[in-house]
Order: sequence, then C-alpha cells, then structure tokens
Amino acid sequence: MYRVLSKSHKLAFYRRAQGNSLKGDGEPQVTMAHIAVLGLGNWGSAIARLWLLDGHKVKGWTVEQEVYESITMEGMNHKYLPDHSLEGLEATMHAEEALEGSEIIVLALPSSVILNVVEDIIEHLRPGHVLLDLAKGLAPGKRLISEAIHQMLDEKNMHNPLAVLTGPTIAPEAAAGVMTTALVASEDMSVAERLASTLTTPTFILHAASDPVGAELWGAFKNVVALACGLVDGLKQNGSLGGDNLKAAIFNAGFREGCILLPQLGARAEVAFGPAGLGDLYVTATSPHGRNRRMGEKLGSGLTLEQALEEMVMVAEGVRAARMFRDRAIDMGIEIPFVKALNTLLDDHISAEECCRRMVALS
Repeated sequence: MYRVLSKSHKLAFYRRAQGNSLKGDGEPQVTMAHIAVLGLGNWGSAIARLWLLDGHKVKGWTVEQEVYESITMEGMNHKYLPDHSLEGLEATMHAEEALEGSEIIVLALPSSVILNVVEDIIEHLRPGHVLLDLAKGLAPGKRLISEAIHQMLDEKNMHNPLAVLTGPTIAPEAAAGVMTTALVASEDMSVAERLASTLTTPTFILHAASDPVGAELWGAFKNVVALACGLVDGLKQNGSLGGDNLKAAIFNAGFREGCILLPQLGARAEVAFGPAGLGDLYVTATSPHGRNRRMGEKLGSGLTLEQALEEMVMVAEGVRAARMFRDRAIDMGIEIPFVKALNTLLDDHISAEECCRRMVALS
C-alpha cells in the first residue's frame, strides 16, 4: 500500500530540508536536523556519531545502564563502539525524553525487539515525527518490519512517514570516516529523497529509492548468506576445506537463491544489484567486522548454535532470518535448498562441512 503524506505532515518534515537550496557558490546549504536514535548498539552509535560530526543535534536512547554511563561520563560507548568519540550525544534511558524536540526518529534496534519499542513510543509520537528503520530483519508473524509498523500506526489512526535504511554499512568503518553508501527507501519517494538529502554527510552517502519491500528483504536475506559464508572461515580453522574458493561458491549460491526467492516475496528484481542487495551482501559476508559472518565462523569451528549465541556480544540477525525465510517459503510452496541446508545445520542435524557441500552443489 502506497502512502501519500498530508500537506500538513509534509510541511512539518520538509521545513527541515528548505535549507537544501544551493548557496551562491553552488554548494548545498543543509539545515541542522534534530534526530533521536533509539538503540545505541554498534550501528546506532556509529550513525549517531556521523550525524553529530555533521552538525546535527542528536539524542540517543538505550536500556543498558553501562552504555548510558559510558556515554554520559566518558563520551564513548565502550561496549559497542570503543575508540570513537560520541561527544555531544545526549544519552537517556527514557525513550520519551529522546523523542522530545526531535523530528527524525531512528529505530536502530534488533528486529526481535523493534515492534515492542514502537508499541511503547507510539503514544509519544507527534504528526511531524518521521520514522527511519535501520533493522535488517523480519518481524514476527512472517511480516516485514515496515508492514508491521504501518499496521500499528493505522490502528492508532496515525500517518507518520516511514522509511528504511539499508546497505553495506560496517559500523566501525563508518564511524572511522570510511566512505560508506546506503539506501533510504520509502513508499513515498519524496520522503526518501528528503531524508537522503538531510542525512547524507561527506562520508555517509545516501541514495533515495521507492522500494522499501525490496530493501528490507535483501537486508534480511544477506544476513543468511553471511552466516553461511562464515562457516567457511570456521572450517579453515580446523583443516584445509575452508578457503576463498569455497566462500565464493557459497556466496554465489546464496545470491542466486535470493534473486529467485525475494522477487516472489515482493522485491523488485533490480534491488538485487544495488547497495541494499549485492553491495550489502558482499561486505557482510566478507568483512571481519560482520557479526553474522562471525556467528557462522563460530558454527563452522564446531560450536553448537547455543554455544555460539552465548559467545556473541551483538545480535546476529541471520539465525532468525533463516528461520523466517524458510517458513515463508514453505507457506508459498517455494523450494529454497540453500536456506534449507543452513536451517538443517542450525537444527544440529548436519555438520558445517556437510552444509557447505550441499550449498556448493547448488552454485
């Protein structure tokens, strides 16, 4: 369902972007935005830092006492983003305080909790609040997160604009100033364009798109492929099977299955070849910083799923996404042997080596 903002809602949002007209020298004049980042984990902290450095006013909300104290007392998130200053970030443990005075509400939360947080804050939302979802996963009930949030807003007769942000965004690299691109997608293209214009920084370059469904689906599916690619790194620790040749074959098999499956779930085919598709998939599957690749590495080294989860500090969305894609494919009668092989491993019915062999047979 496509949403068109009312004139009053657009004015509340677009007033922020009026400064995006050109200066006399041809450079864009960008107005400071008031942003609330809900969730100060790895990515939430990194993206808050980028906007702070660009002159925006940023508040951040966390439920973790140690994160709150680290930021307020030392200007740094030692748990999730050490060695990068968050000076100027107004941290709070009360979500309504973060929303007060903010215009763009950034949901930097795991897919497993994001709907609970939206339910908690929805009564504090004003018509001018714009929601930006950073979660790369699927909501419970086999829905996309944006679909679930839209439904929650509809039930309250609210019409806040919503967009999703996804792409090849390794948090420590972005925080360190490595040039990074990502996609901002909304059913209302004008919302995506204004967000991309307002939130782009010299090193964080955002592109607008009108297919949030495709962006969300690929944002979730790439975690599944990254988990599988991580198995190779784990196997490499215990023998000679793991290597770049094997990882390339698994990467190819996973990407191919995504290109077949995701359009049947509603993604536009061209999303596969943009930042939200191949771009995000590549960096997540190959970077040593990728948490889903790291999770796969632990499984490939011989740990059980329970043991691997216990060792993870940050949430690895790939496990949950693998389950949900399997369930959606079963409901629709779609064969997905790559995802099936990974789930068979997660259920502890086959070894990491056997899982890789089954995937390689598909490439």
